Amino acid sequence: MLLKELTEAFGPTGFEDEVRGVVRRELDAMGLSVRTDVLGNVIASTGEHHPGPRVMLDAHMDEVGLMVTHIGEGREDGGLLRFRPLGGVDPRVLVSKPVLVGERRIPGVIGAKPVHLQQPSEREKPIPMEKLYIDIGARDADDARRHVKPGDPVAFATAYDELPHRMAKAKSFDDRVGCYILLEALRRWKGALPVFGAFTVQEEIGLRGAHAAAYQIQPDIAIALEGTVAHDVVGTPAHGQSTVVGKGPAITVQDGQTVAHRRFAEFLWETAKTRNIPVQWRRVKGGTNDFGAIHRVGKGVLGGAISVPVRYIHAPTQVVSLDDVMHAIDLVVAVLDEIAKGGFRP
Repeated sequence: MLLKELTEAFGPTGFEDEVRGVVRRELDAMGLSVRTDVLGNVIASTGEHHPGPRVMLDAHMDEVGLMVTHIGEGREDGGLLRFRPLGGVDPRVLVSKPVLVGERRIPGVIGAKPVHLQQPSEREKPIPMEKLYIDIGARDADDARRHVKPGDPVAFATAYDELPHRMAKAKSFDDRVGCYILLEALRRWKGALPVFGAFTVQEEIGLRGAHAAAYQIQPDIAIALEGTVAHDVVGTPAHGQSTVVGKGPAITVQDGQTVAHRRFAEFLWETAKTRNIPVQWRRVKGGTNDFGAIHRVGKGVLGGAISVPVRYIHAPTQVVSLDDVMHAIDLVVAVLDEIAKGGFRP
């Protein structure tokens, strides 16, 4: 299954090679024009010479992860790996999580001082990241160095699995779910419109790949396809829920770097309603996505974001509704149909 393959692929930010291989294989099978730029973005195009606005569909390939910074020596920490985050990682969710380290995918586990040895004051607060380490079972520092080195990326070792009621869990729905939606939308789209699919790098550390991709494409309209925070969890009041899993893809009103173009957001909403596709508004300000970089390119780019709600986003295990994913694909194809028919013009 493609979604399983995408989510399980190794791709911490800046190290998207394995994901890029899956994406290029699928695009090549579709017979699309495909190129990879100097940063590692994959850009596919179809209908480039047709009339109509140039539409850029974006999804980022990278996931949050870690990077090895130091291999411990000495009696107490010989062979243990110290690390730093790649992207926004919450240290409170890291202890005891299995990981894969480096090109050889060395298995390891994130460890910390056991609770039995902690002082009472230490037990009252989360363990800071600088006191965590990765244990790969090395006998000492020399043994560890035979397998890993500083600078090696680290990904969470979470397998994709389907849960009851059309739910699924995996490590990287942010944003492999967007990559899957983009691939399937390109597979289904048969209309006449200049459409560009951009699979970008390094979103998690500053929307870097998207800026370069948009500069090359020079789109008139852009849509970021994302996994976004779901607030339908314990302790979140109904009025504070950004998105709800199972209620359909979400359309952004405002986030940390953009305010939605009102006419385009309403166009997305009305297209969904006309096609009987479940849809919801993303109702919080925090966070952002690649559109935050794309809309600033050139003379400015009109557009927005279509997102799938993700529970436990940026954590080693995340949860989505597969129905939300399928409805997001339906919505992207419907939006392309409407633009091609002249239902929206920049």
